[in-house]
Amino acid sequence: MGKVAINIATGSLQTEEIIVGIDLGTTNSLIAIVRNDSREPIALRETDGLTLVPSIVHFDAYGNATVGNSAKEQLVAQPDRTIYSVKRLMGKSYRDVKGEAGFFAYNVIDDDTDSLVKIQIGKRFYSPIELSSYILKELKARAEHILKTNITKAVITVPAYFNDAQRQATRDAGRLAGLDVLRIINEPTAASLAYGLGTGSSKERTIAVYDLGGGTFDISVLTISNGIYEVLATNGDTYLGGDDMDNALAAYWAAQINADNSNKQLMQSLRVTAEEAKKHLTDNDRFEGSIDGVAVSVTKEKFNELIKPLVDKTLTACANALRDAGLKKEQIDAVVMVGGSTRVPLVKEGVKEFFGQEVYDKLNPDEVVALGAAVQADILAGKNTDMLLLDVTPLSLGIETMGGLMDVLIPRNSKIPGRAGRQYTTQKDGQSGMRISVYQGERDLVKDNRKLAEFNLTGIPAMPAGLPKVEVTFLIDADGILRVSATELRSGVAQTIDVKPQYGLTDDEVEKMLLDSLTHAKEDISTRALVEASTEAQQMLDTTEKFLVKYSDMLTAEEVATTNAQMEKLKQAIAAADKDQIQHNTELLNEVSRPYAERVMEGALKDAMKGKKVM
Repeated sequence: MGKVAINIATGSLQTEEIIVGIDLGTTNSLIAIVRNDSREPIALRETDGLTLVPSIVHFDAYGNATVGNSAKEQLVAQPDRTIYSVKRLMGKSYRDVKGEAGFFAYNVIDDDTDSLVKIQIGKRFYSPIELSSYILKELKARAEHILKTNITKAVITVPAYFNDAQRQATRDAGRLAGLDVLRIINEPTAASLAYGLGTGSSKERTIAVYDLGGGTFDISVLTISNGIYEVLATNGDTYLGGDDMDNALAAYWAAQINADNSNKQLMQSLRVTAEEAKKHLTDNDRFEGSIDGVAVSVTKEKFNELIKPLVDKTLTACANALRDAGLKKEQIDAVVMVGGSTRVPLVKEGVKEFFGQEVYDKLNPDEVVALGAAVQADILAGKNTDMLLLDVTPLSLGIETMGGLMDVLIPRNSKIPGRAGRQYTTQKDGQSGMRISVYQGERDLVKDNRKLAEFNLTGIPAMPAGLPKVEVTFLIDADGILRVSATELRSGVAQTIDVKPQYGLTDDEVEKMLLDSLTHAKEDISTRALVEASTEAQQMLDTTEKFLVKYSDMLTAEEVATTNAQMEKLKQAIAAADKDQIQHNTELLNEVSRPYAERVMEGALKDAMKGKKVM
């Protein structure tokens, strides 16, 4: 049965579904649409006239969440229960962010350095995906309130440098918020779309998009030809933005008033007042205020001196992006300014001087990305035919790895043409061939996905397991033809196959595969965890067995007996398919074998060093 949209306000049937554009920002987020009457993109305003929703989530003592301005008011009063700049944590592990943990007033958990970070609020733990979904839910509710209709589809923007994990995290956050994310698009592309750059002209143009937001900076160089946008180079810093300007001023004041850095409430007050000062200095020469009854002040000149290193850093990134794109400043046809922090006069002056031209800054820099996302949504809705839209892959494409797992190389909704590659290695010593099995689908195990093709890479030179490097590359052309190639990098042995990934799949089948991936998500996660634990355990058993054979004369009978007993326990755990027991017994086997393995290796090293002079 088809879906019918009804306008909540009038009760009338709605002939067209509205697709919204969302800028999910580090500091602020907002939602935009293209108006049906004027065909102009507009940011949706509440009755208070504000378009921006601060990207801040506050949890009260009962775990109830509030988002936006009401949450922002809690930044000073309850810093440990108020989450800001969560975009900086999207798709990241603790290992990625541990150097920046001090930046956050809330508790970023470091219990497992390799898994995705968690944020602790009271006794509950939240992932950045969940927290971002609260912001998207708020935007969705706001749009539904203003437009008086149900919103289920969106285009969401991300920085051009976001990797697969970060893009997937953004998509998952949308899904959690009840949105079908039709497209994830790059923020610089959205900004160019908002200015209409690349429309109504077949002439190729080269554009630089300078995006300085609250928490991130990036510079992107892109070409636009016949409505096709291609990012040539991107550079920047995921930990550089208006927040850092605030921090520089807050640190200056903290030193003046001998502030206690461990007082989180005072430090947050300093930051909030510094942000106020930054905005005031856009049109004034001096700011005066007070923090906890202590007077503070700063001149525009002093503020510029404090932030100049940050602005210079952004200009260095601009130079690097141009170098990577193989271009000179003179070859840039337009410079687009994005992000609230580009309002700072020193920033605007620096960029004009660097590129030697006036900049595009007529549109509200806070809104320009969301406006562009709305234009993209309009194209997807089939209402704008001025721009050519590249197609996307309907389902993820990947290969089978150890244990029958699906390793995704090209996630669903990736634009085509496109390419992706990843390196793999052999499992056994002397392995001369590798089977490459290509699958399409969203499930964690290949048996639940659709097999597209299979071929063997043969002639790999005999080497110990783990030494050969086989690069598997997926290349999809504009017609949706997938070319899979595998190359052993040390010897140059290569094999290629062409695949038609969408062949024979109806929309219903695609929908079923996506639905299955949602329905079985929890079960898939536990299955993947079990397969990974079993695979690791089997490798440990194989390695230990080889070691016992090779060094039997250097081990005591007791060591061999204890090891064999532990190996037997691990085999039983694998047979019982108990993940926790497998991991526990793998660790025990590791503990049992470590002392003698270290002893044998030390002995081997001493023998190797005998008779050799040490320089």
